[in-house]
Amino acid sequence: MSMIRRTNIIDPFYLEMWDPFDGFPFANSQLSFPRSSSSSLSFPSETSVFASARIDWKETPEAHVFKADLPGLKKEEVKVEVEEGNVLQISGERSKENEEKTDTWHRVERSSGKFMRRFRLPENVKLDQVKAAMENGVLTVTCPRRK
Repeated sequence: MSMIRRTNIIDPFYLEMWDPFDGFPFANSQLSFPRSSSSSLSFPSETSVFASARIDWKETPEAHVFKADLPGLKKEEVKVEVEEGNVLQISGERSKENEEKTDTWHRVERSSGKFMRRFRLPENVKLDQVKAAMENGVLTVTCPRRK
């Protein structure tokens, strides 16, 4: 896991990645559309399936705390960045399982692909003291508050 401070924001009002297919019955299923690397109609796209990583955000008297369930990911596969304009970005990628020509898949429900979530932090956050930790598949990002 790496902490990176970025300074180039294209859209300062962009808060988080929106998945237009979130909640649709085919979002986690491969029954509706074929998924092959040779087809231009590969759907759902890898990013649309895993793009909506669920994250909790709570504010305590001491800090803003973000918790994300990222089962199966290592801390090296997750990136936490603080961008110019008080924007916290959490991103990563879950690799697809290797397919063998002899394998027959009966069901594919686990998602793979990239995810990214962005949050505009309040002005009272100490950006230079943001900390991130990963334990048992749960990412915790702590953003201390100014008094």
